[in-house]
Amino acid sequence: MNTDRPVLGILLMLGFCVLAPLGDSIAKILGDTIGVGQLVTVRFAVQVAILAPIVWFTGKSLAMKGRLLRLTAIRTILHILGIGMMFLALRYLPLADAVAIAFVMPFIMLILGHFVLGEEVGKRRIIACCVGFIGTLFVIQPSFAEVGWPALLPLGVALDFALFMLVTRQVAKDVDPITLQAASGLMAMVVLLPILLLATPFKVQGLAVTLPSGNEWTLLFALGTIGTFAHLLMTWSLRFAPSATLAPMQYLEIPVAAALGWLIFRDFPNGLALIGICITISAGLYILAREQRLSRSETQSQTPAPPAA
Repeated sequence: MNTDRPVLGILLMLGFCVLAPLGDSIAKILGDTIGVGQLVTVRFAVQVAILAPIVWFTGKSLAMKGRLLRLTAIRTILHILGIGMMFLALRYLPLADAVAIAFVMPFIMLILGHFVLGEEVGKRRIIACCVGFIGTLFVIQPSFAEVGWPALLPLGVALDFALFMLVTRQVAKDVDPITLQAASGLMAMVVLLPILLLATPFKVQGLAVTLPSGNEWTLLFALGTIGTFAHLLMTWSLRFAPSATLAPMQYLEIPVAAALGWLIFRDFPNGLALIGICITISAGLYILAREQRLSRSETQSQTPAPPAA
């Protein structure tokens, strides 16, 4: 039975495109006074606090073993590293620049799909990948000139989350999103809490725990809540609409990030970065449009011809 509801899927993805940059904005605000390690830990702690009771009340189990446990553990480590690198990047870069650079991820996924999964990658898609990466370099260049190596952090985020998505595809076949996120949050806490406890007495930069103020407690809870629901919205959207329909919508994150960056921080991409953002978006949309065309052609070629009269 076809359960596709594309309008609902698009609305859910739009929600993600608004919530994700909003969560990044809060992380950028808090990054001046609270270390990255503490931000990431609170992000996962709130995720557990919200989702674990839901799993318990619905009678589901967080227990995993074998291949599923290993993949979920790998996915959790990738999630920690990806969020950590993004939060660190936001301490140095304008919000829109960091998000735009990270959107080299679709090109990385295409390359990984070819070399890891053996998927066919044609000449046009390779060219589009190269053009998209050039656009990303346009965004990196002014940021790198200003802040140095931290401008490369979103590239690490892109590679990390490309791997994260590949692992998630394997895990999501066997675990529902809420259970997966709750289990992943618990695993993250097992990893992060000992690191913070060991680092705090030695005042390791970025890992030492500090006591938040009243307003910071509110923002920390908002960061965890927004991050949790943003990820769930993206996962649920894929249940109601094909990824080919939803993927172009994700590029709305960039203008949303630009708007939030200007409203909150009075940051806006300069001329060269703006050109690079346009190039990156255009190359990404070209790849997505071509994927849709190829998918339709393949579907039509597999449709049996009607019987002769």
